[in-house]
Amino acid sequence: MDNFMRSSYDPKDVTVLLKDITGLVEPLPADKREPLIQSGVHYCEMLPLEYDPSPAYIREYENALKRFSGVTARCIAAVSERIIADKEKPVLVSLARAGLPAGIMIKHCLMKKYGLDIPHYAVSIIRGRGIDKNAMKYILQRHSPRQIQFVDGWTGKGAIQNQVNEAMKDYEGIDPRIAVISDPAYITPFCGTHEDFLIASSCLNSVVSGLMSRTFLRSDIIGETDFHGAAYYGELESFDRSYEYINAVEACMEYGDISISAEPFEYGAGRAETAEVAKTFGISDINLVKPGIGETTRVLLRRVPYMVLIAEDAPPEYVAHIIELAGEKGVPVKTYPLKCYRACGIIKNMPADM
Repeated sequence: MDNFMRSSYDPKDVTVLLKDITGLVEPLPADKREPLIQSGVHYCEMLPLEYDPSPAYIREYENALKRFSGVTARCIAAVSERIIADKEKPVLVSLARAGLPAGIMIKHCLMKKYGLDIPHYAVSIIRGRGIDKNAMKYILQRHSPRQIQFVDGWTGKGAIQNQVNEAMKDYEGIDPRIAVISDPAYITPFCGTHEDFLIASSCLNSVVSGLMSRTFLRSDIIGETDFHGAAYYGELESFDRSYEYINAVEACMEYGDISISAEPFEYGAGRAETAEVAKTFGISDINLVKPGIGETTRVLLRRVPYMVLIAEDAPPEYVAHIIELAGEKGVPVKTYPLKCYRACGIIKNMPADM
């Protein structure tokens, strides 16, 4: 069980509690996966073929890295402060894979500011399937439940938070609230901001996430005592930007005193807005609506998009990469009076018999 998953992250930064399934599963392109997903095959039983970004899209990523590293750094500092104010000796449990860079930066922040060497693990949680119980067992054999702090990159409409809430009913004493850089869904107090801004790591897939695939769970490959799985994309090592992103953000970090306070907000406002979008566009399956800049980006990178909505007041620099990618893929882009979010991706309805 201690034969941990490979990644391009330094093992001192994170212990990846995943089974290495490299070479055991053939990745499928989005147009093959999407009909299967919508016909009932769970997305975790397949691996997506990684999108090969164009030079124009890479330029938009690099622009985003320059523009938003500063605000990302301020959010990391703020959420780190919220965590340490709530838990004296936290253990970071990042949700693979989007949570990993956030978790690493929080770990670094707490080390540099307070001299704390915070344990940091990566685990899988899958919508509809739950959290990796073998990974949780591993962690709880080593740490108190009250130390655990879940970490993710951002919130969309709150589906993963709901999944964590449900999963933690089986674990007494664990705080289910996820810490994130940005919480436009308005569902967690552990956030750097509720603003929907461009977190540069959302622009790319494995090459900014330790060269790991999204997590995988299928009984013919993942046994009862195994961690959930992921593949390592070693062939992409020359394109790896995982630490480029982390280093760019941390170059903007300041470690002085930060004043944090409970920020009043309308809990779940993002979920209500997502339901409104689904109703407006006649979408019966709410899972086809992916609100927020990060989620919209992921729809364009690894699903089959139907449409992209851009908030009427969205600053161009926040959504330039979305517009670039939508243009490359021929996806319609419409303005819409979004309030919590600055973008929303809608997945194309693709029954398996199409």
